[in-house]
Amino acid sequence: MSQLTISEVARRVGLTPSAIRYYERLGILPRAERVSGQRRYDTRVLYRLAVVQRARQAGFTLDEIKALFGGFAEGTPADSRWRRLADRKLTELNALAKRIAAMQALLERLRVNCHCKTFEVCGKAILEKGLSNVQTPPLQVSPAFRPRARASRLT
Repeated sequence: MSQLTISEVARRVGLTPSAIRYYERLGILPRAERVSGQRRYDTRVLYRLAVVQRARQAGFTLDEIKALFGGFAEGTPADSRWRRLADRKLTELNALAKRIAAMQALLERLRVNCHCKTFEVCGKAILEKGLSNVQTPPLQVSPAFRPRARASRLT
């Protein structure tokens, strides 16, 4: 089999060389041979990277992708591995879809029904209706949307 440099592999699969090195460090890719200190890959690495990219498109984490390749008994066929991980991911996605739908419904109710002028009034109304319906948001808040803490002014 021909040997490819990391740049050739990266170009063929549309990744950066640093991503390929990272996948190798995580154990998603097998350790590459070295020729004069440079990585050399068998062309079969292209097939593995195609699987990695498809798994990423399907929403799998790098840990899940690592498990896809190495988290099964030796000899477990690829289709069995895909099915098992796909079943888990679909369950996860269905739960996420339900949480998103609940959040959308809450946001719609807030948009239509909230006429509070202050958060004190809003908080009082929430408490009076009962906190049992208030849940911690299931999704991470993007750092870009987190309010920044302001230094308190001394006057």
